[in-house]
Amino acid sequence: MDLSKVTFEALIKEMLARIGEDPEREGLRETPRRVAEAMRWMTRGYRMDPMELLRKALFAEKHESMVLVRDIDLYSMCEHHMLPFFGKAHVAYIPDGRIVGLSKLARLVELYARRLQVQERLTDQVADAMQSILQPAGVGVVIEAYHLCMMMRGVEKQHSRTITSAVRGVFREDQKTRDEFLRLVVGGGSLL
Repeated sequence: MDLSKVTFEALIKEMLARIGEDPEREGLRETPRRVAEAMRWMTRGYRMDPMELLRKALFAEKHESMVLVRDIDLYSMCEHHMLPFFGKAHVAYIPDGRIVGLSKLARLVELYARRLQVQERLTDQVADAMQSILQPAGVGVVIEAYHLCMMMRGVEKQHSRTITSAVRGVFREDQKTRDEFLRLVVGGGSLL
């Protein structure tokens, strides 16, 4: 079968038949189209450029203290089972003459999360893009997520949460900076 000539919808229809379903029954007739649309939406990060995203919102600013956007909701899909994982990202940086629009930090997380992923790589990609494009004094990223591949199948552990971190620059080199970052991330509740 030459897959280059087969539509995504046809592949979904075939998958439904292979699991023992009737893809022509009323509840499933539109499923191949819906799944194809959903997959295009959930993997839209492949069609986005992190350089373009961040460079649009860089501003010269003499600010030398930590900037942290905490609790950025994220949804992604495990590349091993194509099941969702979801949670929160916490992204911080210390500017070095330039700041970036705050919403762009959330958009950067979204860009990389909307690809087939492993959480470890996602965490590094966000940190590396920030470091490369913004060139701050340092970057810290923590992601905490629940993985349906662990909850729905396999070990079936409903409450296990995976936490990954990536630190660059002064977040790696200076213990006080790293501690401040982690204290702010772990601190929970609002400061207001």
